[in-house]
Amino acid sequence: MTPRKQVHLAAHFPGVNNTTVWSDPQSGSQIEFDSFVRFAQIAEQAKFDFLFLAEGLRLREQNGKIYDLDVVGRPDTFTILSALAAVTERIGLTGTINSTFNEPFEVARQFATLDHLSDGRAAWNVVTSWDAFTGENFRRGGYLAEGDRYARAESFLHATQRLFDSWPDGAVVADAAAGRFLADDRAGEFSIHDDFFDIDGHFDVPRSPQGRPVIFQAGDSDAGREFAAASADAIFSRHGTLEAGQAFYSDVKGRLAKYGRAHADLLVLPAATFTIGETESEAQDLARHVRSQQVSGQSALRLAEQLWNVDLSDRDPDGPLPEFDPVPGENTLAKGRASVRMNRDPIEVSRQWRALAEAKGLSLRETVIETSSRQNFIGTPESVAETIDSYVQADASDGFILVPHLVPGGLAEFADTVVPLLQERGVYRTEYEGTTLRDHLGISVPQRSEGASLVS
Repeated sequence: MTPRKQVHLAAHFPGVNNTTVWSDPQSGSQIEFDSFVRFAQIAEQAKFDFLFLAEGLRLREQNGKIYDLDVVGRPDTFTILSALAAVTERIGLTGTINSTFNEPFEVARQFATLDHLSDGRAAWNVVTSWDAFTGENFRRGGYLAEGDRYARAESFLHATQRLFDSWPDGAVVADAAAGRFLADDRAGEFSIHDDFFDIDGHFDVPRSPQGRPVIFQAGDSDAGREFAAASADAIFSRHGTLEAGQAFYSDVKGRLAKYGRAHADLLVLPAATFTIGETESEAQDLARHVRSQQVSGQSALRLAEQLWNVDLSDRDPDGPLPEFDPVPGENTLAKGRASVRMNRDPIEVSRQWRALAEAKGLSLRETVIETSSRQNFIGTPESVAETIDSYVQADASDGFILVPHLVPGGLAEFADTVVPLLQERGVYRTEYEGTTLRDHLGISVPQRSEGASLVS
């Protein structure tokens, strides 16, 4: 009999998104360290694989004003994760770090250091950035065309892997009498020359407990899936239904063999929200209330503007959708991450929205609420546990990255009610069996490599 797959769970501390309900009285600070500590410790007590932090390099703007869903003053990712390493013991620490506006030596040194400080719990979500608005915060502001950012990212990942692997095994020897470590002359030596980097020297951080940090990737394009199959340890997914999840899972896993990788070498982890009630009806009522909190009238107008590409500030969010089609061309109302069009065919999507609104009698705000929600687990603890388990056993995912609507305490109810039921099913750990993030995820330390490719 085939053993049941184990469920992987992780926790995302929301930042730049439309998930967190900041107006709720139970919501805590988005920037005070105590919020991150409590969030991480709840996840660790529930034996989650890792904590995940996203990152925005500039506050988004819309209609010339700061976007209402951004976090003002969000602290630096590496600083948070390094501090959390001191107040946690086992949970993995995953940070989103941009390959466009950083340098390989800098990022490799930071992740190698974090891996040492945490005894092997570091992970890197590799992302790129191309918009000139974000780039204005940096010396290279806006100079990279969309195609060039992929080429730079490919060179960037290749370079960091060379640096991670630049210390030979056994190159560090403890000298107890002198109270120091000795390294041979080869340790850390590197020479990297390509179209983007022209660097030579010695990498000054010894090979870390995991060899390299765990690599995450979030692209859903064909090229992004190819990178995940070739080089990533886990891929984030947006697919919310069982059928879509199975199709994505099968496609990505089916690409592994040509890179000499096994089925288990890459994990598929969709993001998911959750709402739990004592009854199914109570959970559905609470879910509707949460969504109404997440999408205020003003937020609904801002999201609709991103689709229609015109100023809708004079419209009533509780009134009908615009009767005209979106304005074609580059979105000039939104700057930053919000400037990326949510849909490849805005006109077709707007017609779908109007058809949905007409069929169900929905207002603009109600339509945005219904069309913008991601994968949700809504129900009693028993039904949520059953649904999560069924998705994993049906190869729609290997687990989920949970995104609570409240921080820092939003994970507590899930941890207290759903996790024990998954444990009773025998599909979720009762204790950590290893010490590193690679142990939690069940992936091996990578072999030394001369390079890799990155596209998304």
